[in-house]
Amino acid sequence: QVQLVESGGGLVQAGDSLRLSCAASGLTFSTYTMGWFRQAPGKEREFVAAITWNIWGGGRTDYTDSVKGRFTISRDNAKNTVYLQMNSLKPEDTATYYCAAQNSRTVPRSDSAYNYWGQGTQVTVSS
Repeated sequence: QVQLVESGGGLVQAGDSLRLSCAASGLTFSTYTMGWFRQAPGKEREFVAAITWNIWGGGRTDYTDSVKGRFTISRDNAKNTVYLQMNSLKPEDTATYYCAAQNSRTVPRSDSAYNYWGQGTQVTVSS
């Protein structure tokens, strides 16, 4: 079965960096668009970033406005892994971050478009 396993979360101070990883198994990773979402306590899950696929390993990306210029999504098809490099972290980035996969070449922002989800990794940014 499909499994997405996130790692890399933690407690950091404002201005610090973290890199989240999501290891996928049970699917043809290179043909899936991969996304990152987050959910803060008391709030709805929101889109963070997504990356499509191509045979060379890269892909088209999309970011929510609040993370543009600070976060970078990338993928390594040889390792079946997608990453989210988060720089200049702010307290408002505090949330549980989820990895998601969907079998298309689009970069949807709606979580309903994604077929598979990980369990999440907690990111806490102190001020």
